[in-house]
Amino acid sequence: MNKNNYALIMAGGVGSRFWPVSRTEYPKQFIDFFGIGKTLIQSTYERFLRVCPPENIFVVTNEIYTDIVKTQLPDLAENQILAEPIMRNTAPCISYGSMKILNLNPEATIVVAPSDHTITNQDAFIAAIEQSLKAASENDCLITLGIKPSRPDTGYGYIQYVENTLETDKQIHKVKIFTEKPNLDLAKSFIQSGDFLWNAGIFIWSARSITKAFAKHLPEMHEIFLQGNPLYNTNNETEFISVAYQQCTNISIDFGIMEKADNVYVLPADFGWSDLGTWASIYDIAEHDYVGNAVIPAEKVMMFDSSNCMVNVPKDKLVILQGLHDYIVVESNNTLMICPRTEEQNIKQIVADVKSKFGTKYI
Repeated sequence: MNKNNYALIMAGGVGSRFWPVSRTEYPKQFIDFFGIGKTLIQSTYERFLRVCPPENIFVVTNEIYTDIVKTQLPDLAENQILAEPIMRNTAPCISYGSMKILNLNPEATIVVAPSDHTITNQDAFIAAIEQSLKAASENDCLITLGIKPSRPDTGYGYIQYVENTLETDKQIHKVKIFTEKPNLDLAKSFIQSGDFLWNAGIFIWSARSITKAFAKHLPEMHEIFLQGNPLYNTNNETEFISVAYQQCTNISIDFGIMEKADNVYVLPADFGWSDLGTWASIYDIAEHDYVGNAVIPAEKVMMFDSSNCMVNVPKDKLVILQGLHDYIVVESNNTLMICPRTEEQNIKQIVADVKSKFGTKYI
């Protein structure tokens, strides 16, 4: 295993679309949605143990989640958990993590990935990551993984690529343009063109290349984290970060770096990826009964004349459902939510209304 390979796992989101199971104090990355005995972040961590030495895996999360991370990933040392004092999107956390890793190892090559995605073909995923890490170590480039689309999905961003490739790897193509979530007609045209991929939000680069990119495209943010060089990996790091984050703008790595840089490449890949952005994505991956119901856990749930439902309830609760078709039924945190699957886009507004009426008790 290459000692210069590092992983930076981003685990700071609140997962509001999965309310009431996912909530502010215990968001979706720390939940076992599929009843397999592993949470999403535990599965992500295990994947990267095949790519990096365990001491080279870092998790960046909100400081209110550090105790959960320590509990779920007990093999992580204190130095491997990067605590963000406030939420500032993906660019600041990647700048922070990259500078910290560069401080440890100037030859580092880093894969940056969310903690809450699922991968069904682990071997294909590892092969794509290792291929990209090798290419990033040999070239001054920023690589992203692009998923070969199976449908014109409007819930993903898209990446268009051209025929030009890296000199050292003819499978990794130059990126032409990033496109935010399109409407259905545009998504259909993307699929028909054959040169668009879903943006998986998984990035691979050398510590030097991404630091150089920050210096060029987000120079103010770069200067903020550059000042921490004498303090990274010391007892003074936390105090520095608490001040540094207050100075950072709220901006994504896609908008701040990837859409601006001229050395961005993409590796088209297919490894059974889902970003688990909605209950519909859980339903798609979960096992179904013969009439299309996905029930997690299934021990004490009885379905009568019901089909195509997504059910997630406490395992010790007896639940009887009669005459429901195409519904989401979820219970957690002393909260029961029942809504049509076709209307789950309203969940964010439901959460806002609950907060307005009852405060944060149920959020």
